Amino acid sequence: MTDAPLDDLRRAVYRPVRSGNALEDTTARIVQTVRLGLVAPGESLPAERELAALYGVSRDTVREALRELSDAGWLETRRGRYGGTFVVDPVPRPSGPAEVSAAELDDVIALRGVLEPGAAWAAAARSLSAEERDVLWARHEAAARAEGADYRRLDTLLHLTIAEVAGIPSLVPLVADNRAKINAWLDTFPLLPRNIDHSTSQHASIVSAILAGRPDAAHAAMRDHLAGSEALLRGFLA
Repeated sequence: MTDAPLDDLRRAVYRPVRSGNALEDTTARIVQTVRLGLVAPGESLPAERELAALYGVSRDTVREALRELSDAGWLETRRGRYGGTFVVDPVPRPSGPAEVSAAELDDVIALRGVLEPGAAWAAAARSLSAEERDVLWARHEAAARAEGADYRRLDTLLHLTIAEVAGIPSLVPLVADNRAKINAWLDTFPLLPRNIDHSTSQHASIVSAILAGRPDAAHAAMRDHLAGSEALLRGFLA
């Protein structure tokens, strides 16, 4: 169940790019799929032809973007029957702390504080299908079991699943773009085991409130959870 497709999220990430900066936007969108965990380390990207159709660009543009990311150490090409373009394992991590302005940090954190608690509230207010309930709980369990570098990818997928089951398609790309920025910063400092344990407990509260149909409790639990992430981000980046 944890591999069930996130349809709204995939549509949000694999959407046509702006024509004026096609190469840069295509490159950034491919990086976003990796940062959000839609394509995990060691997994293959869609074929060039499919990416070109999804992004609304030429295959030459896709090929150039893939070449850029291969040269940067993010992707590798494998030949043969089971070949393709694969995300390297492990994905390269920044060598030093991120340079983030106070204004940008405030903006991204504030937007997250609006989007994600709202998504949790909306998800809890809906009558979720059996499949949605199963996928949501499975994502929570996968994040709870995750170790090491895999934790942030599965943590991200849980948060994005909450956005998707909120039932507001236009919300998903906003959460995805915001989370991609958050993940780029999180990747610059180490995983903290006690923080992960605390986050797992908070995830359980959020998901349980959603599944119980308690919107206010889901909103409050997500707000508490994000407060912890904000403290870490400001501590490491401010």
